[in-house]
Amino acid sequence: MRVAFSAAVSLGLILFGVWIGSLVFSVPSPAVAEPDRPIVAAPEAPGLAPRAPLPLPAAESEALLENERNTMDVFRRADPSVVFVTNNGLRRDFFSMNVTEVPQGAGSGFLWDEHGHVVTNFHVLEGGQTFSITLPTGVTREARVVGVEPRKDLAVLHFDTEGLDLQPLPIGSSASLSVGQKVLAIGNPFGLDRTLTTGIISALGREFPTQGGFVIEDVIQTDASINPGNSGGPLLDSRGRVIGVNTAIYSPSGASAGIGFAIPVDTVRRIVPQLIRYGQVRRVGLGVGVLRDHIVRSWGVAGVGVYTVPPGSEAARAGLRSLKADRYDRVLSVDIIVAIDGQPIDGYAGLANVLDGREPGETVTVSVLRDGETIEIELRLQELPGDR
Repeated sequence: MRVAFSAAVSLGLILFGVWIGSLVFSVPSPAVAEPDRPIVAAPEAPGLAPRAPLPLPAAESEALLENERNTMDVFRRADPSVVFVTNNGLRRDFFSMNVTEVPQGAGSGFLWDEHGHVVTNFHVLEGGQTFSITLPTGVTREARVVGVEPRKDLAVLHFDTEGLDLQPLPIGSSASLSVGQKVLAIGNPFGLDRTLTTGIISALGREFPTQGGFVIEDVIQTDASINPGNSGGPLLDSRGRVIGVNTAIYSPSGASAGIGFAIPVDTVRRIVPQLIRYGQVRRVGLGVGVLRDHIVRSWGVAGVGVYTVPPGSEAARAGLRSLKADRYDRVLSVDIIVAIDGQPIDGYAGLANVLDGREPGETVTVSVLRDGETIEIELRLQELPGDR
């Protein structure tokens, strides 16, 4: 009897435990809507935005923004004027001795006029022996070099325009540009022709070094993506006018890092017509022979040393003197040009940069260090017969 009672108590405790567990650990089943009763969403709390925005009308969702329409319109008008420039080298076959053209570089350029002149970078053509341009229509023509200006990284090509309807790009001005202004770059990065990138002017008035210690002044800095192959292509404003020529990027990897540079179009407008007309840039100078920079620097002086002054020249009449030395070539007296119109001169490249853009016959004030004293000399500039 006692055993039966104990078994009954144990069974009761087990059943009670199962009942308690079902209450604690049970998971409610998901609610099922009745077929004839719609599910009504719970109302939003006061002051909260709706969970999902209302769909826009079809016409409004498909409309382009004004900025997008402008970008598309500029590209549509400018694209026919941007060309692909190929730099070719000549290679002779070792066995047949035949000479063949081998592409060794490529870049971009744009139509300057309807006569077949193309503006590009000097470094795009550097080292090449033959050149060709390819229009967006796919037409390829051989091109010849009209003139180059390495100091400003500019060059002009010319190709036969027979049977072609050319549309040169409108030329703007870089004097009135502002930081933050929208810009567009068109070119052929990595050989991918007709590529458009957009951005803004990040900074103005940069200086960019070129060959021989010369600099390009007033360079435009932009965050529009510029990559290898974009060189020589146009930088455009929102009206489709050329405001610069893309020339270089700053990047540790060699690809775009959001810092690109373009030659200001005001410099291009001054250089290109001279290259087309004369094949070179007409320079002005003081009309004197100068010493090499390392000689002047060895004296612990910054400036340009005057070596020879032609008798009867403008420089001689103004008072500049040739270097004087004894029979042992020890310097007795030398004029060192230290400034032009108050701008310091640290060497020949600095002198050329200061005189860049000046005209023959223009008068400048030359600051000369002579025998430990600085004197001022008024001098008329004259056109130089050569690069120096």
